[in-house]
Amino acid sequence: MTKQNNNLPEEDYGNDFITLVDGNGKETEFEIVDSLVSENNEYFALIPVETADNVDSDDGELVILKVVEENGEEFLDEIEDDDEYENIAEIFMERLEDLYDFES
Repeated sequence: MTKQNNNLPEEDYGNDFITLVDGNGKETEFEIVDSLVSENNEYFALIPVETADNVDSDDGELVILKVVEENGEEFLDEIEDDDEYENIAEIFMERLEDLYDFES
């Protein structure tokens, strides 16, 4: 996934969902399962919403994206730094391990 239009959730009750568009224009709906702020950066942990179209292709992996700002707008983007990604992924996996069975 690359630079996705924000539509970031506001604090409210219930599950939060977001639709992201990949580089090929394919839309995928995700449930936002967690978020965190670390070293002045915000991150979201997402899991694909199971539908008839993607239930067989779901690999059970957690999708972790970073909030980036460009020209005054916020977007979700991939974490390019491997060390940053590993650190944030470890935090999310520890926080979510009791709720989800993620593949390593």
